[in-house]
Parts: sequence; C-alpha cells; structure tokens
Amino acid sequence: MSLPNPSASRFREQALYRPRHVLLLADPALPATAPLAANLAAGGFTGTLVTLGPGDVGQIPGLAQAPDLAVLSLAAEALEPAMAALAARGCRAAVVPGPVGEASGGLAAICRRTGMRALGPGSFGICVPGIGLNASLSHLPPRRGRLALVGQSSALARAVLDWAEAESVGFSHVIGIGENSDLGFAHALDWLSRDPGTGAILLELRHIKDRRLFISAARAAARMRPVVAIRAGGRLADPSGTADAVMEAALRRAGVLRVAGLDDLLSAAETLARVKLMAGAAPGGGIALVANATGPALLGADAVLAGGARLADIPEDAAQALAMGLRPGWSGRNPLVLGAQSGNALGEAAAMLAAVRGVDAVVALHAPAAGEDAALIAATLSAAARATRAAPILVGWAGQATAGPQRAALAQAGLAVFPTPEAAVRGALHLLQDRRNRAAAAELPGRQVLALQPDRSRVAALLAAVRAEGRLALMEDEALSILAAYGLPVVAGRVAADAAEAGRVAEALGFPVVLKLRSPDIDRKTELGGVVLGLGDAAAVQAAALAMAARAAAERPAARLAGFLVQRQAGRAQELRMRLAEDAMFGPFLGFGLGGTAADLLGDEGLDLPPLNHALARALIDRTRAGPLLAGYRDHKPVPLDAVAEALVRLSQIAVDFPEIAGFGVNPLFADAGGVTAADAACTLRPAGQGRLLAVPPYPEEWVRPWQPRSGPPLLVRPIRPEDAEAHAEMFRRLTPEDVRWRFFSQMRELPAVLVARLTQIDYDREMAFVAVRPREDGTEDMLGVSRLIREGDGETGEFAVVVDRSMKGQGLGRHLMDLLFAWARETGIREIVGQVLADNVPMLGFIRALGFTTRRSPEDEEVVEARRRVD
Repeated sequence: MSLPNPSASRFREQALYRPRHVLLLADPALPATAPLAANLAAGGFTGTLVTLGPGDVGQIPGLAQAPDLAVLSLAAEALEPAMAALAARGCRAAVVPGPVGEASGGLAAICRRTGMRALGPGSFGICVPGIGLNASLSHLPPRRGRLALVGQSSALARAVLDWAEAESVGFSHVIGIGENSDLGFAHALDWLSRDPGTGAILLELRHIKDRRLFISAARAAARMRPVVAIRAGGRLADPSGTADAVMEAALRRAGVLRVAGLDDLLSAAETLARVKLMAGAAPGGGIALVANATGPALLGADAVLAGGARLADIPEDAAQALAMGLRPGWSGRNPLVLGAQSGNALGEAAAMLAAVRGVDAVVALHAPAAGEDAALIAATLSAAARATRAAPILVGWAGQATAGPQRAALAQAGLAVFPTPEAAVRGALHLLQDRRNRAAAAELPGRQVLALQPDRSRVAALLAAVRAEGRLALMEDEALSILAAYGLPVVAGRVAADAAEAGRVAEALGFPVVLKLRSPDIDRKTELGGVVLGLGDAAAVQAAALAMAARAAAERPAARLAGFLVQRQAGRAQELRMRLAEDAMFGPFLGFGLGGTAADLLGDEGLDLPPLNHALARALIDRTRAGPLLAGYRDHKPVPLDAVAEALVRLSQIAVDFPEIAGFGVNPLFADAGGVTAADAACTLRPAGQGRLLAVPPYPEEWVRPWQPRSGPPLLVRPIRPEDAEAHAEMFRRLTPEDVRWRFFSQMRELPAVLVARLTQIDYDREMAFVAVRPREDGTEDMLGVSRLIREGDGETGEFAVVVDRSMKGQGLGRHLMDLLFAWARETGIREIVGQVLADNVPMLGFIRALGFTTRRSPEDEEVVEARRRVD
C-alpha cells in the first residue's frame, strides 16, 4: 500500500468545510451512491466536481488538480487503498458514508496510516448551501441560511431538513459526524465558531470522543452564537438519568443550551434562526404576552409560569401608553388581551411591549376570528418583529385550516411562528435560557479566591499505604482525614481497636458519641446496624460495639473488621451531601444536594464539572432545593453559603490533585450557622496506573513562580484566572491612550465586560496568558503585565500579544513574560509564534526583533507589520 507523500499539503479545514474541488469516488452498487451522486449533481456546486468509480483509483494521480474533498462511497475493503492514493496526490479530507471493516482497525486507524482526515463512518455527509455543495444523503436540498446542524444520526438530520424546508429555514452548514471516529464535534464547532455566516448551531449528540476538546470547542462557539444540543439514547444508556444530568451540566458549563428532544430542538431552531437576539446581560425581567383573545392568553401565561419564568411587570407609564392607544381601561396586568376584532393592534401592541424596560421577550398570540383581515394582522406582526431593536417578538398563531397558510407566510417573512400558545412560549423560554447560559458562562467572578494550602504529601502517603495493603476502598476515618488535609472541618473522632478501647475513646471525646463499625469491605454500614447514635456512657459504647461486631460477623462473614470509629455527636444542623463520581462520556463530576440516609430518594442533586471556583460552587448550590433551605427558615438559622461553597471547592481540588481517586462521597455534611462539618465520608481508588482526564482543564499551578524586577519588590507571575477580571480592567484603565491603540488597534476608554470575560476565562489547553501581579494590603492584587499566546487551528502556530503597565517599563518584565510564552509553546507543541504590530509602534518592533522575530509589512494593510519567530 502506498504511503502519503511527505511533501503533500497538510489537512486544511477549508478543504472540508469550503472546498473548491470535490471528488466523488463511488461504487454504484452501494445504496449511498445514488443519493450522493444526485445531490452533488443538483446542488449547483460552484467549484469543480469529478466523479470516478472504484476501478478508477489508478486515475487519481493523473487528475488535473488534487481534490480538496473526497466523498468515498466504497466497499470497506476498498476504502484504505483509495484513501492512500488520495493522500499521495495531496488530498487530505474525506467523507465516509458507509461502514468500515473491523479488520482495518477502524476509520481512525486508516486515517493515521494514510494521513487523511475524515467524517464518518456512517456520515450523513456535508452540505454548504452557500457554495452549492450538497455531498449528503439528504432527500431535500437544504436552503441557504444562518443555521448550522452538526449530528451523528442521518435519520434525524433528514427530519430536521424536512422541517426546515416547510418552515423556510436555511443552513450555513450541515455536517454529519457519523460514528465520530476521526473528525468529530470539536473540529466542526471550531470551524463554525469562526464562520461569519453561521448565526446559531444545532447539535445532535450521542458520543463525544474527546471530552476536553469538545467542551473547549463548544465554549468557544457559544461565546459568539447560540448553540443548542440534544442527546438521543441518554436515558437508555443510563435509566437513572445521571448521565443526562452530567451532559446538561457539561453543556451549561460551556454555555450551550440542552433541550429534551427533537420537538424542543426544532422549537429552539425556529426561534434562534429567526429572532433578533438581544445582546447584554442575562434576562431577568420576564415575558410579556399580548393576545387577541382570553383563552390563548391564559394558556400562554400558564406555560410561562410552568416553565419557571416570570410574567413581565409592565411599568405604569408603558401601561398608560398602551391603554390610551390600543386598549382603553387596561390596568397594566400581563397578559394584555386586545379582543377578537383588534385588527392590526396585535402587531402594534407587540412592538410597544418589546420596547418596555424589563421585558425580555414578547409572545403575540392569535386565534382565528370571524370577519378579520388575517393577512393584515400577519403583516403588522411581521413588521413589528422585523423592526424591533429591543426584546424579540415570537408569534403563536393557533389553528390549521386558515391559520396554516398564515403561519407559512409569517415563516416565509422570517418570523418565529408556532402553532400553539404553549409552543410559542416554549420558544421564548429556550431563547431566555440560552441567553442565561451564555451569560453565566461569561460571568465575571469577583476577586475572591480560596487560598488552598492542602497537605498533599500526607494524602499521597495515605493513598500509597492503602494500596500497599491491597485495598482500593478507604475506611471512613481515612477518607475524613483527606478532607481534613484539604482544610474541610470534620467531626472529631478516633479509631478504637476493640469494644473496651471504644469506651475509653468515647470518654476522652465527651458524650454523647456516635459509634461506627470500621471495615474496608462494608460500604453501607447502616444496613446492618453498623452505626449507633446518641451513646451516653462508656458501658453503652462497649455494648453497642460488641453487638455490631457480632452482627457483622454473622451477616458478612467474609468482611474484614478493623475496629471502630468513635465520633463526637454533632448538634442539630442541615444535612447535605456532596460527591465526586465518574461519567462515561464527560469524566469526573461533582454532585451537591440534600443529604442523609434518604438522599438517593430525595432526588435533590445539582451537578457540575471540576474544577470549581467560588462563583461556580455558589451557582451549583443555587440550582438545588437545598439552596433555599440554607438561607434559613422557621427556627433554622441561615447557613453561611461561603462555607458550603468552599467545601465544594475543596472537594473539587481533591479531584484535580489526585486523579487516581475514582469516587468520593461526603454524607452527611452538617451545615449550621457556624459553618460546615463532614461527619461521614467514603473514598475509592482506581486500579494502579489508571487516571482520568477532566473535561475542563484545571488551573496550571506548575506555572506559578516569583520574579524579581530590576528594582522594587518581587512580583508573582502566574497564569491568568477568571477572578482576575477586575484587576485586568483596572490595568487597562491605567494604560495610556497610545498603549491602548497599540495593543487593541483601536481606541477604547473601557474594556467591555464580554471582552474582559474572554481575556480572563481562558481554556488552558488552547491558550495561555501570564500575568504579573503585586499583592495589596487588602489581600487583592495589582496586575502589572500580561502576555498571551493563542493556539491557532493547525495546533502548531500561536498568536502572541503582550502589554506592560507603564510603571514597569524598563524592568525586564516584558521580556520575562515573553520567555514564559516561548516555554509554554515548546511544551505544548507550538512551532511558530506570530503576531501583528502597528507600523508606528516603534518600541514594540524593536523589542520583538531583539527576541528573534522577523518582521515584514502586511500585504493586506500597510499600517500593520507581521512578526514571526520559530520556537526553538
């Protein structure tokens, strides 16, 4: 088999997602060939299209031009020879709609051997309507538009395209991942996040190949546009619902909206493909309803409240304006009912409500009425929706015989229109939840950072000792000692070897006490009487110890008994639970909620991914039923939420520091006005040599180090973190106007919050930013310099930027920050660092030339100089 030509070009994203030369290499006997050939021929592809049969592989070297993209409808045994021939010719991108034989090792293995990259196997194909490319198994040609669909199921892709055609919804891309063997979701999302023609992205997920790459790419895409996802088969794979809940937590972390199924996906698509999206903060006002009849209005109001949203409060001045012109006597109560013969007032009222402060979205509801001019009503609604520059307007037009054509006309005009009040409200709820998710993902946390100083060596020694004994399960006191090593308060307790010692230990601790059986083989001690509360004297402790040991020997004769744990009994408090567990797709996750022996039955658990900071931990608490209880009720005093959040952050750090830990549970975690205390814990280890990869990269502590400037006190140089948002904004305010123009190529008086979030909330696998900080007396820090390196799509090039506070000019800080970028680039495989500098930025040009950069004027802009430097 021929190997790819080493001198041939590398894979280029444009070759797959915007090709100019496409080759269909297809076996006519295969079922996928006919629709692929027909769609390619009829699509109006603006580039060059060549079709060959499986016997024509030998003609590939003689093609006038190497294909950008090869569509391979071939028998499994013919696939690898064809891909090798294509790679030798310089083609690097392929779509594989059919299966791949097991003998080959799979499509990913073929790609590694040939140098090709491919979608598939089982790929639906790829459509780029903007260039007339329809290399897919679709039964309908997709329209051109701003929606992108990325999925694994060909059947669901066809269903979405069928719906879209009926609703006049168009696409920028349709990308079939198939079995996600080689190129997957992350690669597609990276492309779409940079595509100016894509306004929103729909994801149909079943399997994520690389959790970290996916979360990183999804977050990058969701920063710029709405991303909505469904997962087919999640409940079938895990009937408990935990896997689905973890996926929702992972997508929320990335700013992606998770919806329940195809109906909700289409509803979200209807909304996101049409409405004018509001920029700015997360919604908080509510939804305004206006209807031509009471029945639809009431159904809509019920749907808003059942969906967990609010009916917007209409200020008095807005209510008076609406009442004066459209609905005399209206009190301002939401919803606004205009009456069956309201005519074009429905559109006018929707437009006026959209401009009211505090309204996040307007839903206009219409039911057919005798004698109305439906076309006029639809026209005014259409004009209102297109004209609004405030809250978006969605339409619910009920009925079918007369309403169906009106909905079609509204859809053709570009409105988000639905057949029922409930469906229209659901669209508004999706819109608001998407804004909420994306705002939360970009939220600027405060400066508060939990300064952890755990005794990692103590924990490492404990885990080594447990393994030396041939155990993977820690005993309760051992698990509690890990929490104590990370600064989490635990209930006072001591281990006793036998019943007599248990009595003496209890006297030393002070009564009442709790007695627990100690065994590495019994995880649910309460089920066999292995926990006794409220023991008031030594005799009672000894008697309880003898009884539980006897019962354990009788019911679990093979279990090893290792004495007893005696603990001081905690006072009255809220019982909480937190845990670290593993999801097959997204890896380690953290759970928090109400605790106690009935915790599994209560169903109160919020989930998130480690690592957590203080802001993320507080948000996790707020998503549970435990959250409101901690605020205090009746005779229960409020619990300091910061203490609960810190407990979660400490457990998160354990997950980061010790990937050999497979699971960690704390139940109960007692919480009262004085803080939190862990009373019971369990920990299990992975088999030797096994670890796990967090879906979200942790903070790279290894790059934290002191640095001494030429004069003045030492600084701390470290990777940037989200809590640096305020300090970063303060440093920007201290920059001179000239420094601002040189750094950002424009004049800005203030960094927008969205840009501050982008600069401080980075993905450490894709980007690095080093900051130099000086501590203040109040515990906060001054930021005095920043260097940044962003890995580009090829993975081997990075774009740099650097800026230093004017108080540190001439101290060598800029050089030190750049040297750290070079070191990080070498470690991560970046081969070349590039950047752009304004031609009049003479100091920077001299600085980077001294660092070994070569410079040249940009061929596209004579005011810009391009700089390049190979990484040694």
